[in-house]
Amino acid sequence: MCGIVGYIGNRQAAPILLEGLSKLEYRGYDSAGLAVRDGEAEPVIVKAKGRLKILAEKTDDGLSLPGNCGIGHTRWATHGEPSEGNAHPHCTDDRSIIGVH
Repeated sequence: MCGIVGYIGNRQAAPILLEGLSKLEYRGYDSAGLAVRDGEAEPVIVKAKGRLKILAEKTDDGLSLPGNCGIGHTRWATHGEPSEGNAHPHCTDDRSIIGVH
């Protein structure tokens, strides 16, 4: 099971994504992650093992991540151990495709 949120708009995405994930944390509390993009810059992906609180602390409640579009995910480990490596979002090597499921 998981929780998935996305945002595209004029505001900073990461704090909004974290707020959305906080409403869905019951759907997954083993790990969490965000991918945020700021214009043409390479997307930034941050993941954390454990509850959403750890990801929020790691990103200064999202304030350390610039960008006005992104996707967030919480994970309940049903296959594979809880870890940053198994946390979403996942991406291609060149970060041209980023996804969660």
